[in-house]
Amino acid sequence: MAEERWLAELRDRLEIEDLLTRYCAAIDTGDFDLLDEVFTADATIDYTRSGGIRDEYPVVKTWLEKALAPFRVVQHLVTNVRVELDGDRARSVCYFLNPMGLPREDGGVNTFFCGGIYRDQLLRTERGWRITERVNDQLYAYGALPAGVELPK
Repeated sequence: MAEERWLAELRDRLEIEDLLTRYCAAIDTGDFDLLDEVFTADATIDYTRSGGIRDEYPVVKTWLEKALAPFRVVQHLVTNVRVELDGDRARSVCYFLNPMGLPREDGGVNTFFCGGIYRDQLLRTERGWRITERVNDQLYAYGALPAGVELPK
């Protein structure tokens, strides 16, 4: 019985890590509909620490599409994943590193980096694990958006 619990916990942890990676793939490829497989429809997402918005998932999904449209380079890396399971609920904390680049007039790319921690609340649903709450706790940025470029509100 202990081995069955261990295997179930391992499966849950792997599914949650896959969910975190799916978020990165959705954002980085611009496949924003893939986010429907990451968040619950009523999830609350908070990007205010990185200059963004805090709202429910459908509003944030639309905002992300607009906010990321100008970027030529968008790459999200998640690591140091910690998961605390509690039945059909879980909490996860992971570090993120996010290099981003905007095209320059000379054809090059203006690149900057930000990093921090994603703090998530998760729920096991009929369709697998989903994030019900995400807080993007940006801790640093190296470089900056070029003059005149602002995130939408």
